[in-house]
Amino acid sequence: MSSGASASVSQAAAELQQYCMQNACKDALLVGVPAGSNPFREPRSCALL
Repeated sequence: MSSGASASVSQAAAELQQYCMQNACKDALLVGVPAGSNPFREPRSCALL
């Protein structure tokens, strides 16, 4: 493997790490999903009917 490929892999890894750190605050797996805006929660039904 040439040193040029190693430099490219190192640069790509650094860019990926930077992207992950910048977007961690938007990641639902890390910060959770607010209960009111969770599209995967089952809709509530009326208990009186």
